[in-house]
Amino acid sequence: MTSFKFIIYLLSIANIVTSFTLPTAFAPKTNSHLSILQAKGEGETGGAALAKPKVSIGQKTALVTKQKSATVSKKKAKTSEPVSRRDDDFEDAPMYKVVLIGDEDYDQAHVVEKMCEILEDMDEGNAASVFKQAQQSGKAMCGKYPFEHAELYKEQFLRSDPMIFSDVEEDKNK
Repeated sequence: MTSFKFIIYLLSIANIVTSFTLPTAFAPKTNSHLSILQAKGEGETGGAALAKPKVSIGQKTALVTKQKSATVSKKKAKTSEPVSRRDDDFEDAPMYKVVLIGDEDYDQAHVVEKMCEILEDMDEGNAASVFKQAQQSGKAMCGKYPFEHAELYKEQFLRSDPMIFSDVEEDKNK
């Protein structure tokens, strides 16, 4: 039984191999054994030749050449005339006063030290004079700052231990 299967297997291989080759009765009669692979002429069709496909697009192409056209120069600004691209009308941010509120319970050394820590532009001499003025008149200006900075300084004074009371007022004298 196995020999029968082997014989059928060999016959199927032989059938596959022979299906890809031309029988000698149908082969063209030429001197070259590569004639099957050669392409036939433009007018001839058919066969098993591997040739360039015959393509006809139905329209003729023409070669178009581009001509140079005269360039038109744009008017340029002179270098002596600066070009203004934006307006320089900037407004300064409104300034706010940080005001120290006087209190009899303050320790002068603590207040002067914290004022020098919190306010970068304040030295010990200015801080002492601001402290004395706040104790005498009830309040004294520490400096003028943009709103966000003034609010930050006020919060830092309130968070110090013991608390230092301050306020933020709008500067009306721009």
